[in-house]
Amino acid sequence: MRLAHNPKAFSELPKPTTEAPLRILMSACMMGQGCGVDGTDYGMGGALSWLKANNRVHIVHFCPEAHSMGIPRTMPDLHGGDGRDFWKGQAKVLDESGAELSEQMAEGAKAMLAFAKEQRVQLCVLTDMSAACGTQVIADGCRFDQPRAYRKGMGVAAAALSAAGFLVLAQRDHKSLGRLRAMIEPGFLAPEGLLDHHAHPWVVENLGYSDVHFG
Repeated sequence: MRLAHNPKAFSELPKPTTEAPLRILMSACMMGQGCGVDGTDYGMGGALSWLKANNRVHIVHFCPEAHSMGIPRTMPDLHGGDGRDFWKGQAKVLDESGAELSEQMAEGAKAMLAFAKEQRVQLCVLTDMSAACGTQVIADGCRFDQPRAYRKGMGVAAAALSAAGFLVLAQRDHKSLGRLRAMIEPGFLAPEGLLDHHAHPWVVENLGYSDVHFG
């Protein structure tokens, strides 16, 4: 379930303490792991430093693409739909040369889901735009095609996690992240006007607005 679209689901999260921290699964690139297609962290290692430094959370990390396709690798993107369509057999994953990577992407997503269950995670904070970990917006076809096309939707791993009942959140869901920070950081008051990614002006203008009651 996408937490940004279902804010009432915050009530499902336990109150975090240092003795019982909130168990979070994070995309490995956001933990500074060089798991990208080019062996870098895509510059994501500095993201959400306030979350990673808090002793009321316990963070584990995983990269489904690196798990099944290695490093370096070609660039996987969804064609014909998003991650939910992929699991219905209505979309596939291709790289920039047109080689199909659907089997490998499914393998990585299943491994990430198994890891989430093993680690008993309570929330997944994932890198948006990724064909694996995207939760709000992904590339619509090859991201190297010009002009680059986008679509609302989830990546393959994010869709698997969501379908299994895990709460998923994008690093660009600033309103929900502000609410999460207030939960784990006593005294923190989120600034007014924060927006989740689906409500960002660029997304609304180019892709339309998604109602909050959408899983």
